[in-house]
Amino acid sequence: MKPPLVKKGKTAFSVTGSDNERPVAPTCPPRPRQRKRTPEEIEEIFRRFKRANPEPKGELEHTNPFTLLVAVVLSAQATDAGVNKATRTLFALADTPQKMLALGEDKVRDLIKTIGLFRTKAKNVILLSQKLVQEQGGKVPADREVLQSLPGVGRKTANVVLNMAFGEPTIAVDTHVFRVSHRLWLSKGKTPDAVEADLLKIVPPEFLLHAHHWLILHGRYTCKAVKPLCATCVIADLCHSKDKRI
Repeated sequence: MKPPLVKKGKTAFSVTGSDNERPVAPTCPPRPRQRKRTPEEIEEIFRRFKRANPEPKGELEHTNPFTLLVAVVLSAQATDAGVNKATRTLFALADTPQKMLALGEDKVRDLIKTIGLFRTKAKNVILLSQKLVQEQGGKVPADREVLQSLPGVGRKTANVVLNMAFGEPTIAVDTHVFRVSHRLWLSKGKTPDAVEADLLKIVPPEFLLHAHHWLILHGRYTCKAVKPLCATCVIADLCHSKDKRI
């Protein structure tokens, strides 16, 4: 009669201790349960980001607040590299709302046709240019409410413009910021607005101006969605994400 087998995890072994028993498969230590980050931990995370990249920059090419606004509007569901490729010619021809209106929707559409949703975006660029000329004297205002009233401009776009063009300590939550904030236990928010609210509460004031750029760049180049590069991560020892690979 064969000795009974006891299952432990996915590996069965004999209770008799015979030479035929199979070893129990080693198991990795469990990750710590998610908890609220301490202020000291949060400060250390951003201190390391700053040390690695003291002056982070957005990657959308622009020459003034208007071209920044247009570039961010065009970047929805598109890569920064793809947007930059299209806007180099566009902005050489039209870098003000007045010039954009003179260029016309058909020409704008033709110049940005390599970008996703280019027809809708071309229409929005013309409409927001028209509204800026008619209501703001052709200037991009440092006013969230006015910015979000422009065609194609939501809260994230307004945050980017306020931060990069006017130096306001806003946080624009895109897919990278959303993912990294959850992996680092900085937020449990289920929406971009909720994540933004959490980050505004916990990020130390001295890091707030550049916080969203550090998080975006970290998510884009290191803490990637599918294969995070944990071996080269400057905060790997502070990360306890289930997606961690080391």
